[in-house]
Amino acid sequence: MDATRRLIVLRHAKSDWPDDVPDHERPLGPRGLRDAPKLGRWLGDHGYVPDRVVCSTARRTRETWERVREALPEKPPVEYDEDLYGAGLEEFLEAVRRVPAQVTTLALVGHEPGVSELTLQLAGYGDDTRLVRAKFPTGAAAVLATADTWADLATARLEAFFRPRD
Repeated sequence: MDATRRLIVLRHAKSDWPDDVPDHERPLGPRGLRDAPKLGRWLGDHGYVPDRVVCSTARRTRETWERVREALPEKPPVEYDEDLYGAGLEEFLEAVRRVPAQVTTLALVGHEPGVSELTLQLAGYGDDTRLVRAKFPTGAAAVLATADTWADLATARLEAFFRPRD
């Protein structure tokens, strides 16, 4: 596959569960605060810096992206999309299909099960996606390469999978 575009699918870092805080407003926990910059450094070190970011509006996804972004060499623009909070496969695909064609590397910051559903729908269920199938942990990212346009995104190849513990 001749990759002309990259899609980086990020799951928010580990969140906290404070009492009397609605799910949408849950902050990152200590491990999430520690892991999110690791993800940013890994993305930068491997040349996976997005041109554009679409992020869920949940506090834990916003906080994850802020910490990832701080560790990147460039600071891409971010759009906060309430449809990505609790999103499944279709909502993720709709968000991707709205991205302008000139964007070559896109990052989506969201939640399970949507992040793994999107990754597996695009990359398939072969040996290369074994780790994604096993678990898409908090603070992880899948890097997918595709020759498809954003508007017609249907298949991709899993190029890399980052897990904070690795």
